[in-house]
Amino acid sequence: MKFGLVSICAAAFAAVATVAGAGETPAPEGAELYFINVKDGDTVTNPVTIQFGLKAMGVAPAGTEKENTGHHHLLINESLEGEELNEPIPADDQHIHFGGGQTETTLDLPPGTHTLQLVLGDWTHIPHNPPVMSEKITITVE
Repeated sequence: MKFGLVSICAAAFAAVATVAGAGETPAPEGAELYFINVKDGDTVTNPVTIQFGLKAMGVAPAGTEKENTGHHHLLINESLEGEELNEPIPADDQHIHFGGGQTETTLDLPPGTHTLQLVLGDWTHIPHNPPVMSEKITITVE
């Protein structure tokens, strides 16, 4: 059986989340997550730089348990719904983690149409309650 770093990290975060009470980190009223420099319908070229905006909360690295903070996750051609909002966000090519507290990224995306959505995760990579998520946008990469 082969285990990658992503699998090991996901298992560790799941164990921590079980102890911490999954999906129970509160988000303050008025918290808002958004894209700063790209908007729905934009046509872009590689490399694509994406800047993350956050209102009424702060950014802290993963593993830092501090009230009204979280760290960014970028979903590419994916969604989080239902019970997924009570679990650690997966770490793969469609769920990119910014656990160091980063507020922007530069990506090379394949040409074509892609959806993007930001989700703020708590110290264990679980969305807040209520979830702090951007609108899902669609961009076209030429």
